[in-house]
Amino acid sequence: MINIAVIDDEIEILSMIDKYLSRDKNNSVKTYNNPLNALSSISNSTDVVLLDIMMPQMNGLELLPKLKEKCPDVKVIMMTAYSTLDKVLEAHRQGAEHYLMKPFSSLDAISKKIDEVLAK
Repeated sequence: MINIAVIDDEIEILSMIDKYLSRDKNNSVKTYNNPLNALSSISNSTDVVLLDIMMPQMNGLELLPKLKEKCPDVKVIMMTAYSTLDKVLEAHRQGAEHYLMKPFSSLDAISKKIDEVLAK
């Protein structure tokens, strides 16, 4: 079983990713539209976190080091529609394994990134 957490303030994105990833019975997906709730709920049993960078309560770059401190082995894939090289490099420095650009080229791209980071 792969335990996946998705953190994004956009309910539509959460719903879309949840429906897509939950089709695979090997995935257990939990979604969070509030980064603070996610931080308190995510545990070492979480394998992968899909984390949006731009969120109102706390942005993904602020949340990332807190997640990695709490769960050092969790794999984090950043998601953003507003990517700049600075943000990508900062996320990588803080421990993100990869990133995805929104809008997604395909939902298959999400699965492929998850498989990629879990294979490392």
